Amino acid sequence: MANHTSSHYPHIGTLGEDLVTQWLQSTGWIILHRRWHCRWGEIDIIAEGEDDSLSATLAFVEVKTRSPGNWDAGGRMAIALPKQAKLCRTAAMFLTKYPEKADYCCRFDVAIVCCQRKIIKTNSIASLSASGFYLTLQEYIPAAFEYLIDN
Repeated sequence: MANHTSSHYPHIGTLGEDLVTQWLQSTGWIILHRRWHCRWGEIDIIAEGEDDSLSATLAFVEVKTRSPGNWDAGGRMAIALPKQAKLCRTAAMFLTKYPEKADYCCRFDVAIVCCQRKIIKTNSIASLSASGFYLTLQEYIPAAFEYLIDN
């Protein structure tokens, strides 16, 4: 994916979010919001479901869609401490706006999506082909980082 204009990349990000949304729904999660934003920032996906202990859980999901051979380890390096703090502040604002969800267990998940122009055989979790791109969910990291939310 070389020489695309910067306006092209938000479209790729949306496709990555579409893939992760479909995968979450297929595993029983209910999507509450996509691209929920406030003055602190934006959360790509907010989903409601149950964790392993069957407790009501909110997953604040950050989706990183990258091409192979990118500079930041598939987006993993982009979830540094400043980004984590921004996501946590945004999640706190969400819980302030929706106080009925304040008692839910909350976690911050990261989805790593690979985007390519050609289909290759991989051991991905899920895949999507759209707009001339082939996207694969390479890794889904539940509770990728811990952060206390005060609301």
